[in-house]
Amino acid sequence: MKLAVIGGGGVRSMFLAKSLVQSAKTTGISEIVFMDNNETKLRIYGGMAKQVAKRIDESIKFTLTSGAVEAVKDASYVITTIRVGEDEMRVKDEKTALNRGILGQETTGAAGFSFAMRSVPALKEYCELIKKYSKPCVKVFNFTNPAGVVSQTLRDMGYDFTYGICDAPSSLLHDFASLYGKSQDEITGECYGLNHLSFFSSIKLCGREIMPELIEDERIYHKTEMRFFEPELVKKQGCILNEYLYYFYYREKAVENILKAGKTRGEVICEINREMTKELSDMDIENDFDSCLKVFEKWYGKRESAYMANETGVANDKPPFKFDIYSKDEGGYAGVALKYIKSVRSGKDTQMILCVPNNGAVKELRDDDVIEVTCDLVNGECVPHKFENLSEINLELIRRVKLYERLASKAIREKSIDAAVDCLMVHPLVNSYSLARELVEEYLNLNKEYSGEWK
Repeated sequence: MKLAVIGGGGVRSMFLAKSLVQSAKTTGISEIVFMDNNETKLRIYGGMAKQVAKRIDESIKFTLTSGAVEAVKDASYVITTIRVGEDEMRVKDEKTALNRGILGQETTGAAGFSFAMRSVPALKEYCELIKKYSKPCVKVFNFTNPAGVVSQTLRDMGYDFTYGICDAPSSLLHDFASLYGKSQDEITGECYGLNHLSFFSSIKLCGREIMPELIEDERIYHKTEMRFFEPELVKKQGCILNEYLYYFYYREKAVENILKAGKTRGEVICEINREMTKELSDMDIENDFDSCLKVFEKWYGKRESAYMANETGVANDKPPFKFDIYSKDEGGYAGVALKYIKSVRSGKDTQMILCVPNNGAVKELRDDDVIEVTCDLVNGECVPHKFENLSEINLELIRRVKLYERLASKAIREKSIDAAVDCLMVHPLVNSYSLARELVEEYLNLNKEYSGEWK
């Protein structure tokens, strides 16, 4: 069975390769192709991923290509993780909003719409190639941000073989399991909401409900991504929060902290990636991989330690970053895709968190609204769990952002300026017609070469 990765030249490619190859035998994956149209990054980061794969299991066919057709031909599964316009465009997206005092974070903030303007047209082209050249039963797992808008738009376009994936909810669950000295297989959670805007209404460890004690456990506010929230807020909400809710609950602090830091998250990542790529460019990836790995660990460690630090003002006190090729790993977004593949191959039903159509899971939303939700995977079909008696405050935020995502989808599909203004006008982090109009005008100009003319 063949699996293709569109965007295989990203800096996280080694993590993806490690997870995929370690699980190849149990998932039936015999061939993996990493594709990227940036040949420099494909040679460096795709090349490092290939070396990781070789060290774990040489029997798995692992190739690199810059050809999309070659990558997706006869593939049973495709993972898309692309960044159209590279890191430099992310910086422009975020700064455009920030210059107006608006949070520009690339998924939850106004910048997410600009990113989607570039992401969706490119993904549409890949989806058409996948329809034509991949296996008839192909499934596509999209990790391209902003996953909420992108997943909604792809589904609205009729690409019902696509699923949005994100590692934030599952990673948080895994962190909670670690606090109890348990494995990730022993914890489950009832998650509802949208991508980067979700809530856990229940968390069980070995079948026992632990939500109330988790909320009271001081460790989660120091050793997990819950460290971004004041315990009083979490206790008031009475549930576990997705880390990206920080931007909604502390909007003015996020903007203030970014301005004080003098750099957006995009600028931090852009600088780190640029310097890391520059240093690795003159190194022999294949014959001096160990030295390359040390360079990667140095720079990626800086990236990890800076995660949400500028926005929150909360330092990351995690131990120094190390990439262990051989340690067991089913985490990250690869873990989400692998869980699906394993369930289909084994015929065993499983539970997982995906971005899928609502279909009555949250009655206050439309059936075709793509939400991030705990699902039962039954015979390869995702059946979202039902949620009732939800917090009205949580629902109001979900409904508002979902309206933004619906309008963003309409705007991108129809290239409608009016819908674009509407979507940003209702976005809670913009909430202004005049600012929305200014942002749309600037984002249209910024993305002209990627999204063409709008009307």
